[in-house]
Amino acid sequence: MDSYFAVTSPGLEPFTAAELRSLSGDGSGRSSSEDNIHPEPGGITFKGSAVDLYRANLHLRTASRILARLGNFFYASSFPELEERAARLPWERFLSPGRPVSLRVTCHRSRLYHSDAVARTVVTAIAARLGKASPLLKVDETADHPLQLIVVRLADDRCTVSVDSSGALLHKRGYRQAVAKAPLRETLAAGLLLASAWDLRSPLLDPFCGSGTIPIEAALMACGIPPGLNRRFAFMDWPNFDPPLWQSLLDQSPHVPGSSGPCLPSPVLLASDRDAGAIQMAQANAARAGVADLIEFKCQAISSITPPPGPGWVVTNPPYGQRVSQGRDLRDLYAQFANVLRQHCPGWDLSVLCSDPILLGQMQLDLDTSLRLVNGGIAVRLARAKIP
Repeated sequence: MDSYFAVTSPGLEPFTAAELRSLSGDGSGRSSSEDNIHPEPGGITFKGSAVDLYRANLHLRTASRILARLGNFFYASSFPELEERAARLPWERFLSPGRPVSLRVTCHRSRLYHSDAVARTVVTAIAARLGKASPLLKVDETADHPLQLIVVRLADDRCTVSVDSSGALLHKRGYRQAVAKAPLRETLAAGLLLASAWDLRSPLLDPFCGSGTIPIEAALMACGIPPGLNRRFAFMDWPNFDPPLWQSLLDQSPHVPGSSGPCLPSPVLLASDRDAGAIQMAQANAARAGVADLIEFKCQAISSITPPPGPGWVVTNPPYGQRVSQGRDLRDLYAQFANVLRQHCPGWDLSVLCSDPILLGQMQLDLDTSLRLVNGGIAVRLARAKIP
């Protein structure tokens, strides 16, 4: 079995691990290879074959990228030693001779501390192994089809070399071409839904929907539509890529393009925002995702929400004074929001993403704020409660 690493945003590691266990299990929630999945800060180490790598890229909703580890980790305290040992790695599995690459190098408490020199040495080792030099180009994270990324980490002279199998970051599902202010990444939106323990069947409300990421991710989850269904991955350019195996995974998906339509029955998904432009963006994004018919979008203030009777979930990312509404006093908004929830959503489960404990305090709810996350570089907390 090969070793892989699913990179996650801080705080999402438990949810990515749970996703991996579900993918490798028998449907009961218990993995048949539980010992092969190991959460650690920044991601999840797991072992498997090519099908596990393909499946992780296709189905994981909370991971940022999937790295393939190259062989065993090794020690290198000099550049000749680094070149010699890096040249032993099986580069031919992942690179065609002469293919351009980009490298990301980090050095921590190691004799080899110059990252550019480390990158050049690794490229020299690749050329020695494959018989042809690979041009070293700059990393471009914003590209839709970036160059093959190689990640090198030196810590205490211990070298870890990985090849990125994802290409563009996994939050790029392909549907979100229109964004409102301070957009929420798709991977984080999926993490909020998983952290809220939404059951995929009960009504779900997002009264600050912006460009619609939370309700769209909820619709994809409820239908079992893989988040990577309509995008390309870096592993498709590897010499050992198996197209029939990949196609078999697509054929097994609950929903593929050209099928009879979305899942039935579908939960009630309500999304609203007082910004008419944001609602238009959300509707366009939902249409590209193929779930426009599953979400009811409305342009309205929070005081106008009309959720259906019975239990449900509120999962939302309201403004919290950073990146949006900077300098505006939002305390009244949070107090009003809580009052509306008490009136219209008693007994519902609430999950609110926020960076400011003072704003959360205005809600006067018994909030669990133990889950800490990062949204666009801002430290935030997911506050969860049962609405009285």
